[in-house]
Amino acid sequence: MTNAYTKGIFGTIITAFILFLFLPLVINIVIAFNDSNIPSLPFKGFTLDWFYNAAGIREGLFNDERMIQAIGMSCKVAFTVSFLTVVFGTTAAFLFVREKFLGRDLLYFLVIAPLVIPGVILGISLLTGSHDLIELLRNVFGKDVTEPITSFLRPGFWLVVIGQFTWIAAVSTLIISAGLKKIPKELEEAAMDLGASRLKAIFSVTIKNMTPSIISAFILSFLLSFENFPTTLMLIGPEPTLPIYIYSKLRFAVTPELNALSLLLIMGTAILGILGISLRARNS
Repeated sequence: MTNAYTKGIFGTIITAFILFLFLPLVINIVIAFNDSNIPSLPFKGFTLDWFYNAAGIREGLFNDERMIQAIGMSCKVAFTVSFLTVVFGTTAAFLFVREKFLGRDLLYFLVIAPLVIPGVILGISLLTGSHDLIELLRNVFGKDVTEPITSFLRPGFWLVVIGQFTWIAAVSTLIISAGLKKIPKELEEAAMDLGASRLKAIFSVTIKNMTPSIISAFILSFLLSFENFPTTLMLIGPEPTLPIYIYSKLRFAVTPELNALSLLLIMGTAILGILGISLRARNS
């Protein structure tokens, strides 16, 4: 009796959790196809206007030029950040897992420390630091000399990339390091005994076996960068990323166009998430 009672409680809690987690997503999907100018229920009929509508007062997602530009900017930032963090994470993984040197623990702490720094604080710190660095370079070398060099330190694409890289690189390092720990160093040594150089042994044996971890790190880095808001808000220039554009749009008007966008983001995130999980499971 007690066992059945306990199972009933656990079942109720799990059911409530699933409803709390997925019911808003289901409602969001329904509203994306709702023939109403207000993003709310009841359902008044099926329509695709919020995805594509070239005429009328409704603006479809694929007709919103600024939205498309924001999506493109987010993808551009996310791909750049993901590539840089995977390169850094792979290098750092070899350094922390395979090498022993004085100060390794301190250096490891410094690499992962940005994970515990709030995104807003990180963004403000980078914005202030970049401004002070620009002024310092101007005073030392002059405005004409430093202007082309310091352009990447001004609010915009590259400063956003730098800001996101500082903490996403730590996530990538942790994922890739976990994958590297599962690969015996003896495999490299065996390849070297067979005539391969150290570099060739690393790429042909270790990196090849680390591929699932590297791809998983790339996917997670992409998702973290794509949806990042607090750090990006402090560092963005005139071309907003998608979260920043949505925030600015919410301040003035809310239409089911955002629900249509949410549906596409849910689908994209789910596909990338499933791919990442399957790669991690394959590598475990």
